[in-house]
Amino acid sequence: MRERVEQAMKATVEDGGAAVCVTVDGEPVVDSWAGDWDRDTIVNVYSTTKTMAAVTALLVADRGELDFAAPVAKYWPEFAAAGKQDVTVAQVLSHSSGLSGWREPLTVTDLYDWEKATSLLAAQEPWWAPGTASGYHVVTHGFLIGEIIRRITGRTLGTVFREEIAEPLGADFHIGLPATEDHRVADLIAPDRPIDGFTETEIQVNAATNPAIDVAVTRTRAWRAAEIPAGNGHGNARSVAVAHTAMTTDRVISEAGRRRALEVQIEGRDLVLGWPIRWGLGFAVGNDFLPHGEMLFWGGNGGSLALIDLRARTTFAYVTSRMTAAVPDTRALGVAMAMWD
Repeated sequence: MRERVEQAMKATVEDGGAAVCVTVDGEPVVDSWAGDWDRDTIVNVYSTTKTMAAVTALLVADRGELDFAAPVAKYWPEFAAAGKQDVTVAQVLSHSSGLSGWREPLTVTDLYDWEKATSLLAAQEPWWAPGTASGYHVVTHGFLIGEIIRRITGRTLGTVFREEIAEPLGADFHIGLPATEDHRVADLIAPDRPIDGFTETEIQVNAATNPAIDVAVTRTRAWRAAEIPAGNGHGNARSVAVAHTAMTTDRVISEAGRRRALEVQIEGRDLVLGWPIRWGLGFAVGNDFLPHGEMLFWGGNGGSLALIDLRARTTFAYVTSRMTAAVPDTRALGVAMAMWD
C-alpha cells in the first residue's frame, strides 16, 4: 500500500511540495513527502483547521462540559441578540446557524482581533432561519466554536487543542504558530485564476469575500500568530493524521464521544458551497464520493484533505502548497483511492 500511495501523492506535485500520511489504530503506516519539502515542513492548511476545532469541541463535550443540544447563549449570553436565543451549539458545528459571514465589512486585520470578530457575530442577525439549511461558515466557524470553548474553559481554542490534543498525541499542528517555527513553513502557491464558484448569491459572495484573504497574507507573521480556528492552522500530513487519531483511539476522547461526530444534523444543498452535503458535528459525513457510513472528512482551500474512517480506525491526510482554482479540488481523492485500493 505504501508504494502506491506515495506514487499517487508524488504525481500531484508540479511545484512546491506535498505530503501524505495514513494511520491505522493510531500508528502511521504511510508517511511520505515530495517536491521541495523536508520531513518537518509545515504549511497553512486553511479549512482543514476546522477539523481540529471540531475535535476540540468533541473533547470538551466528552468531559461533560459542553452540551451540543444547548443554546449557544447558555455559554455565551451575548449571543442571544438579534433573535439567536435558540441557536444551538450543534447548529454552529454543522454550519446551519445562519452565521456564514459577518454583515459588517471586515478587513483581514480584523480577524486578528478576537473580541471584535466574536462580538460582531454575537450582535448580528442570521442570514437565514437557523436549522433550516446549511451554509458553509468559511471563516466564522472557528470564531463561533472558539468563543464557546473560551467561555467554558477560560482558554483559547488553540490553547486547549495544543495542551489536550496535539501535545498528548505528538501532533505537530498549530492554531497560532510561534515565530520559532516560521523557518519550516512552505509558502502557498496561488492558483493561476480565481477560485471557482461563490458568486451567485449575496450569501456566497459575503462568505467568500468578507474579508477577502489574499494568499500573500498567509506569509505574514500576523496571520501565522493569530488564532483563526477555521483557517490558519499550520501542519503537515503527519500532524493532521496523528491529531485525528483522537477520533480512532481512546487516548483523548471516549468511543462514545468520538462517535457523536457521525450524528447527522442537516443535509441538502449547502447555501454557500452550492452542492449537496451531509453535516455531522463538525465534519462532513460520507457523500457520493465517500459513501462509507462511518467516514468523517473535510479539506481546505489549497488542496489539503483529511479523512477519518471510524470503522477501520484509520486516518488519512494529504497536504500541498500548490493551490488550484477547482472547487472541489479532487487531487487528494486520487491519493485516497490509492490507499483504499
